[in-house]
Amino acid sequence: MTDRICVAQIIGSHGVHGRLRVKSFTADPEAVFTYNPLTDEAGARSFTLRMTGMGKDHFLVEAAGVKGRDAADALKGVMLFVPRDRLPGLDDEDEFYHADLIGMETVTEGPEGDAPFGTIKAIHDFGAGDVLELVHVSGKTVFVPFSRACVPVVNVKAGRVVIDPPVNLFTPARPDPEELAEMGGKLSLDDEPTDAAPAGEASEGEETGDSR
Repeated sequence: MTDRICVAQIIGSHGVHGRLRVKSFTADPEAVFTYNPLTDEAGARSFTLRMTGMGKDHFLVEAAGVKGRDAADALKGVMLFVPRDRLPGLDDEDEFYHADLIGMETVTEGPEGDAPFGTIKAIHDFGAGDVLELVHVSGKTVFVPFSRACVPVVNVKAGRVVIDPPVNLFTPARPDPEELAEMGGKLSLDDEPTDAAPAGEASEGEETGDSR
């Protein structure tokens, strides 16, 4: 565990006067404003935030010293930190702050050992329980339920998080019968199998030796 905890991230600008869009990672999202001032990851710059509004999953804020849209745009992606000793203490040594997980690398377990899975970017609660947002090793953003079944091991002290991804994590969603009826009973070309040729015709793979 580090001495400083990531409690928020600047995700963009809002308007032309230098307001910021800030996503909070604290259990009570508004509690992030009680930890002012926050700092960047290097601790070189501090930010005193004042909430001016709310977005769907973020706050609109003014930050002292940030004037104009260009200055606000330049801060996109900056992670905001607070010293651990300013946060409430934990009662159990196995407990951890969700913010402890931000930036941690995850793995999947297999017969040949661990395999890198991705980096934890954020933790969300969309109303059906916590969900991990990860940047997968492929570069794609994926969402995994933060449950014992999908995240069987969380050891912050050892820096180890194990993911057991749902079997359909990378399977494109297919329309249900009602949606298919609204589409006229047709799937898009991306949904249709491409390895079957019309009756009486050879597939492209048979003619050229290639397969799609």
